[in-house]
Amino acid sequence: MTDQIRWGVLATGGIAARFARELGQVPGTELAAVGSRTASSAQAFAAEHGAARSHGSWEALAADPDVDIIYIATPHSHHHAAASLCLRAGKPLLVEKAFTLDLASTQDLVTMARERELFLMEAFWTRTLPSTLKIQELIADGAIGEVVAVQAAFGIGLDPEPSHRLRNPELGGGALLDLGVYPIGFAQLLLGEPDQVRAWAQLFPEGTDARTSISLGFPSGAVASLYCGINGDVRNATIVGTQGRIELPWGFHAAERFVLHRHGADPEEFETAPAGLHFEAAEATRCLRAGKLESDLVPLSSTLSVMRTMDAVRAQIGVTY
Repeated sequence: MTDQIRWGVLATGGIAARFARELGQVPGTELAAVGSRTASSAQAFAAEHGAARSHGSWEALAADPDVDIIYIATPHSHHHAAASLCLRAGKPLLVEKAFTLDLASTQDLVTMARERELFLMEAFWTRTLPSTLKIQELIADGAIGEVVAVQAAFGIGLDPEPSHRLRNPELGGGALLDLGVYPIGFAQLLLGEPDQVRAWAQLFPEGTDARTSISLGFPSGAVASLYCGINGDVRNATIVGTQGRIELPWGFHAAERFVLHRHGADPEEFETAPAGLHFEAAEATRCLRAGKLESDLVPLSSTLSVMRTMDAVRAQIGVTY
């Protein structure tokens, strides 16, 4: 591995473009290559984002000896195929969320990475943001006492056509994997893995969920009330403790500010650095330099735990892929 960490990006969609733009904010990194199933798409992406090389196949990117780590940015329906190909080629990976379509395929990738002693991390950028780290610090210091409840909702206010990816079961469509991963992941970051899962949903005619409500119960006695929806536009969260609460008024998944309410005290507002994908890229880069096989901020155990919960939700709402 060189002093400069050389990144490859697999896929050329919107999230891949955003990652490529923000990677420049991470010192000691470069966008070395991009891979796509079509050479023209890879060439256009490389030209726009300054990648040194473009590859017209996933296999060629995975085989590139001048790439140290690959960011998987396909729709999550293709994560397992793309990631397993890259792991077999010996490449460390940052894989966009939802990590895969289900727990079994997520476990398969984790097992492959561990057997090959390769770094693997879910691109759960929320867990790497300064706001999230500050909230965890405050909670650990007892700012709101014991956390007893989490409320979180993420809806994007769209009305997609039947042909849209968000409604297509072949592409892992629906609210749960695209949006529900955020409130579930946020709740489990604070409370651990639930031992009780209840879910209700309204489905699109295609069989994917338009909106889903989730209730989680935890061994500690804490509870979480969560929502995700394609149609409704909502993105707030509240963390309730025995001695206060923390409110994230908008965009909790990418928070730059939040308000701490301690019992008997005036509210305290906190502002942190602007959110961005460069924080997850920086974490993966740091881990790679340190020779780590997984991130402390986004451990593989948390990825497996969230996927286990989402499998339980899907079983109850009747969504299959």
